[in-house]
Amino acid sequence: QVQLVESGGGLVQAGGSLRLSCAASGRTSSRLTMGWFRQASGKEREFVAGVSWFGASTNYADSVKGRFTVSRDNAKNMVYLQMNSLKPEDTAVYYCAAGFAVSTTVPGRYEYWGQGTQVTVSS
Repeated sequence: QVQLVESGGGLVQAGGSLRLSCAASGRTSSRLTMGWFRQASGKEREFVAGVSWFGASTNYADSVKGRFTVSRDNAKNMVYLQMNSLKPEDTAVYYCAAGFAVSTTVPGRYEYWGQGTQVTVSS
């Protein structure tokens, strides 16, 4: 069992930055794939960024490449999403997720989820 708690969301102007944090507890492992997803009002949950086992590799949705950076600190059981150059279309609830798949962008492949943190980008 893994528990995930997101923090760091808020209201920011377009072009601004936020850093989201995800604190993991329980039976955490560096072998867990960690992902960030977001869900805008009325839309499906979509993949944003992920970091693989041991933090060896990362991947990003095309919409956030060059703007967002995902990282993990296994010693602290934390995963982060640094979001720069934010756009109004980034507005969504952001969720931290964990799973045992090597790498996946599919929400259903993740076993553990946080409660989400709201990110609102004003134009």
